[in-house]
Amino acid sequence: MTDTDVPSSPAELLAQLTLEEKAALLDGSDFWHTEPVQRLGIPALMVTDGPHGLRKQSEGGDHLGLNASVPATCFPPAAGLASSWNVELLQRVGEALGRETRAEKVSVLLGPGVNMKRSPLCGRNFEYFSEDPVLAGDLAAAMVAGVQSQGVGTSLKHYAANNQETQRMTISADVDERTLREIYLTAFERVVKKAQPWTVMCSYNRINGVYASEDPWLLTRVLREEWGFEGLVVSDWGAVNVREDGVRAGLDLEMPSSSGAGTRRIVEAVNAGTLSTEALDKAVLNVLNLVEKARAALADPGSFDVDAHHALAREAATQSAVLLKNEQNALPLAATGGTVAVVGEFARTPRYQGAGSSQVNPTRLDDALSALTAQFQGSREVTFAAGYVPESEEAAEELVSQAVAHAAAAEVVVVFLGLPASYESEGYDREHTNLPPTQLDLLERVVAANPNVVVVLANGSVVNLEPWQHSVKAVLEGWLGGQAGGGAVADLLCGVANPSGKLAETIPVNYRDNPTIGNFPGEQGHVRYGEGLLVGYRWYDARSLPVAAAFGHGLSYTTFEYSDLQLQAGENGLDVHVTIRNSGDVAGSEVVQVYVADTEASVSRPDAELKGFARVTLEPGESREVVVTLDERAFSFWHTTAGRWVVEGGEFGVRVGASSRDIRLATTIELPGDGVVTPLAQDSEAEEWLAHPSAGEKVREALEGTAWSEMMFDPHNGQMMRAIPLLRLTRFPGFPIAESDLPKLLSEADAS
Repeated sequence: MTDTDVPSSPAELLAQLTLEEKAALLDGSDFWHTEPVQRLGIPALMVTDGPHGLRKQSEGGDHLGLNASVPATCFPPAAGLASSWNVELLQRVGEALGRETRAEKVSVLLGPGVNMKRSPLCGRNFEYFSEDPVLAGDLAAAMVAGVQSQGVGTSLKHYAANNQETQRMTISADVDERTLREIYLTAFERVVKKAQPWTVMCSYNRINGVYASEDPWLLTRVLREEWGFEGLVVSDWGAVNVREDGVRAGLDLEMPSSSGAGTRRIVEAVNAGTLSTEALDKAVLNVLNLVEKARAALADPGSFDVDAHHALAREAATQSAVLLKNEQNALPLAATGGTVAVVGEFARTPRYQGAGSSQVNPTRLDDALSALTAQFQGSREVTFAAGYVPESEEAAEELVSQAVAHAAAAEVVVVFLGLPASYESEGYDREHTNLPPTQLDLLERVVAANPNVVVVLANGSVVNLEPWQHSVKAVLEGWLGGQAGGGAVADLLCGVANPSGKLAETIPVNYRDNPTIGNFPGEQGHVRYGEGLLVGYRWYDARSLPVAAAFGHGLSYTTFEYSDLQLQAGENGLDVHVTIRNSGDVAGSEVVQVYVADTEASVSRPDAELKGFARVTLEPGESREVVVTLDERAFSFWHTTAGRWVVEGGEFGVRVGASSRDIRLATTIELPGDGVVTPLAQDSEAEEWLAHPSAGEKVREALEGTAWSEMMFDPHNGQMMRAIPLLRLTRFPGFPIAESDLPKLLSEADAS
């Protein structure tokens, strides 16, 4: 084709491809590119890692980030961004990522990741948003929409149940369907329905024994038929098991290149009649549609403003930080006064991103020490002592002694602690949730020298706060703040910015309190999701366990009052109205969290679950009404027998607060429900038959006037009798319903 030729449509191109070309298009050409077909003008597309910054490798390619990549803005990873609870911010970050992706002629940014934080030990938790699927799904949808508004695609990952790194390529996540639907698929569903990512990336692992890469239920029935996904399904790098089985199940593109192995298997399977041409063509058409979407950006890549993106990264880091504790208004630090001692190597050498395939080569890098020194220039003396060597397990006594001396001579001490890079990474899970012993020992000695201590944390996964948080005045969770995190921390410590982050995951008192104990990371190739629905705060709240910091918690330099809770029917569901007032002295942002409780459910449900949220920024004394809409799904559970989402009639609690454990207002509402009728089978329990709206009446009529009626409804033994399957009761001597009567009863029940 020439430059003036109009490209053929995907359908026209499909008709012109040979079998071998079709098969080749379903394989990568190298580590980061799809396969071109030059004779038809089908270009190779480049895809590359994200999700919090572009990682385009300039030469060669590897999946683990060992080779250098082009400079790009490093935004806070998802663990931080999620704590902003700010959909609008995530969209703007997405737009910036999209501009950078397009400028480098990359067609798909591989992210975001919306897997649940099932265990705090998952080594990749820094790259995932939350333990809650509503929060993770809505934030990720905003990021996807932002990226794709720039004419480049995203790859929603890792679909699905990829919640650990241990044996991640082969482990079977054994999880019941209700838990899978309500917890582990919901975030993916919300992103697909709200933002239609160009691609979805299947995970490495097996789900109930079946590899995600060849699971037709997962890739076709749920993703495409139920959710309406329109894009391409790509494998995680190396996730393909049997290539032709993957195509048949709905896996379109294998990455990276299989060096021809996948192509050969597809051709052989088609020729042998074990893979249909229809299945092959569906996959090829999805690849061609992706190429079509990417053409405009490839022809006009554009550019981006490095300084503006750095400023956005600073804003994102500022909103991501969570003020966990602030006794005696230790923060913000006064503009004038005595010496501020900064202790901890992370203040000078920041840990700002995770390790593994998401490592970004930042366009610049701020550190908190320089930023704090600049903030106090001419008003307060700032001293520094390293205190520790991040990757050393041995305490450096000279560094500790210097830190103690600086602390003793200062008015206030700001200690920077956190996890070394080796503590959390793609490829392996964490062994514990503790800070390094060298850092804890340093903190203890610093506090002994000066009780006025503020701790700033740098970590991608939650760390134990107990018991050391009780010995310090304030704790600021900075997460991995991205390239501008140092400046953001300085702004927060000095009051230039007001903390507004809220925890997207619970911080337990002790790792041993978490619900996956005994079921993580599994054994003999299987990990059992034995906690079911009770993930994260659902577990801690259901058991009234003490926590170090609750889901949704985060302090501010101001205070907020909640009032006037009202429920009103809206166009898209139930509108929750609440008035928020800034009752403090400085401007600030509050995240209004709406939780729903089904107090009398016929199935086990968590005490309350997050179903909506909104962020509002207010000047001192300002009030504003906030409206959060709850759709039908907010009240539903997955009915495994009926095979659909069901709202069960009755009373629901609607709770509004500042965290899962800081509920400010609450009310109830009566809903009529769906009137779902559980399908009957011959071996359904008698209780189920009796509860059926039509069959129940007929069973009662048959029992009436017999001794069986007295037994079935006896206040002491009736429950035991009703638990017997009706089929087995028909075989008991003298039972008034015969086994031969059951087919007719079933037929009448199904017709009702």
